Amino acid sequence: MRVAIAGAGAVGRSIAGELLENGHEVLLIDKAPTAISVERVPQAEWLLADACEITSLDEAALQRCNVVIAATGDDKVNLVVSLLAKTEYGVPRVVARVNNPKNEWLFNEAWGVDVAVSTPRLMSALVEEAVSVGDLVRLLRFSHGDANLVELTLPPEAALAGTRVGDVEWPEDTSLVTIIRGTRVLTPSKDDVLEAGDELLFVAAQAREEQLEELLSVQRADAS
Repeated sequence: MRVAIAGAGAVGRSIAGELLENGHEVLLIDKAPTAISVERVPQAEWLLADACEITSLDEAALQRCNVVIAATGDDKVNLVVSLLAKTEYGVPRVVARVNNPKNEWLFNEAWGVDVAVSTPRLMSALVEEAVSVGDLVRLLRFSHGDANLVELTLPPEAALAGTRVGDVEWPEDTSLVTIIRGTRVLTPSKDDVLEAGDELLFVAAQAREEQLEELLSVQRADAS
């Protein structure tokens, strides 16, 4: 997979390093000469250019990229890069960094953003996740389909503990994608049995979150 990253600061370089370790091709783009530190990520391609300029993106051959990541520290730049990547080059997947939570509402499909990553929101969500059992926590928002990546830790007295995944009537527009059990990461199958303490990760429509949280609560709805 070929990935272009706009912004070669600490965030961009860290993302590049992870992707390279996983065998992907990475191009780092930055307009600041001081940010071009080839020795820090020598396996990546580097381009000294303004990612908001069409000529720069032509030089980067953005149409060949499977993913573009707008990872600069400027939300305006990230929005422009996202819009150009999607509308001018048809990049299938655009991920954008949100620096200021007040701007989060802009990072949507209209601006070409498929996934918006807000560091402040993610950090607060992880804090909530660490102290909350039985409460639904939003980890990530997807622009397409108004869906979120959400997490819930199954409480000890949960009604669904001991139930096979395939026997649960999950809400519409909801998909269980991962079960984290201790140090294990499980891809759910219909025969897996839910256990108290499981961290369950779902992709769910926002309108279904309340229904999902109720389903995974301590008491069954029909037990009252």
